[in-house]
Amino acid sequence: MTPSADSLGALVPGPQPDIAGSAVGPLAGVTFAAKDIFDVEGFVTGCGNPDWQKAHGPAKAHAWAVAKLLAAGARLTAKVITDEFAYSLNGQNFHYGTPTNSNAPGRVCGGSSCGSASAVAGGLVDIALGSDTGGSVRVPASFCGLWGLRPTHGAIPLDGVMSLAPSYDTVGWFARDGAMLGRAGAALLPPDRPGPDFKRLLLAEDAWALAWPDVREVLAPEVTRLEQRLAPAERVVVGEPGGGLEAWMLRFRAIQAWEIRRSVGPWVFANKPRLGPEIQERFDWVASFPESEAEAAQKQRPAFTRQLESLLGDDGLLAIPSAPGAAPFANTPDDQLRAWRLQVLSLTAIAGLSGLPQVSIPLGRVESAPVGLSLIAPRGRDRALLAFAQRFAPAAP
Repeated sequence: MTPSADSLGALVPGPQPDIAGSAVGPLAGVTFAAKDIFDVEGFVTGCGNPDWQKAHGPAKAHAWAVAKLLAAGARLTAKVITDEFAYSLNGQNFHYGTPTNSNAPGRVCGGSSCGSASAVAGGLVDIALGSDTGGSVRVPASFCGLWGLRPTHGAIPLDGVMSLAPSYDTVGWFARDGAMLGRAGAALLPPDRPGPDFKRLLLAEDAWALAWPDVREVLAPEVTRLEQRLAPAERVVVGEPGGGLEAWMLRFRAIQAWEIRRSVGPWVFANKPRLGPEIQERFDWVASFPESEAEAAQKQRPAFTRQLESLLGDDGLLAIPSAPGAAPFANTPDDQLRAWRLQVLSLTAIAGLSGLPQVSIPLGRVESAPVGLSLIAPRGRDRALLAFAQRFAPAAP
């Protein structure tokens, strides 16, 4: 694929890969894109920042996930834009622009896997690799009307992927339908740990309270269908112990900030690359963040994980909105986007802090734009989660 073929603004500038996969693999004939934090042999991994790109040479090997999809027969045809250093949920890159959201014109794709979501929604590729640290697959999936998976933390090796916050970073991916999402999962995911069929449905009341009223309304019939498949929903509060979801979101950010200070932070602080205003503000905040707050949050984190795992048991699924509402418009003022990001993070931090798998399913529209319903499963039950989601919503758009 050449840049001239990109009508969506999703591709990174410069030459594009065209790397054939195995001719006989289960994904033969499938095309895929890689977010520009994944190494592709012979190409510079740009991480959304031109100064970083100039300072680094071509990758010497494919990232693990790229190699796995190629071995399964998929063809890599695109490297796609990311928000700078994968540190945003907006889907707007100061240097390279804002990829098109084909399913919600005029609105952002969400980030940081914005190019990945744009390329799949716009039909450039069948699958796109993204990363999910604070919601960077789940949020764009909801905003763009796609299927997206954040797997169990640690399930997929991060070899050859830029590190942002290692205790949160995961490799995820997008597809236009559940069957294709599952086919990619068959190539990427390890075998599930043994467990019973899902039998219980949990509704996180504090998570649903964060959603717009029309989001709750449009997804209510889907929750009813889930109850018909499983059992009457158990209404739970997941923000306990230790405060509500906003408090846990702040702890999520504290841990993330401290990990960024040890991953890409040292390079950014030493080299002072040109950053977009939003990203510059965020790295300035990281540089001055007190270690004591991060240490306190890290000590409190296991309590949140134990609480959530206790609620789910071995056979439960937790249903939450993938995002509070539809994608913001591309011209939304910065102060509104900052407030929106904190609201979104209050939802996405649930799986982020606990490391549990979460699939986002496109099951509604509000204000003529997509919204997703998410299911969170017990640890290590990623394949079972994908299989259940496909059976539940085989015709989801």
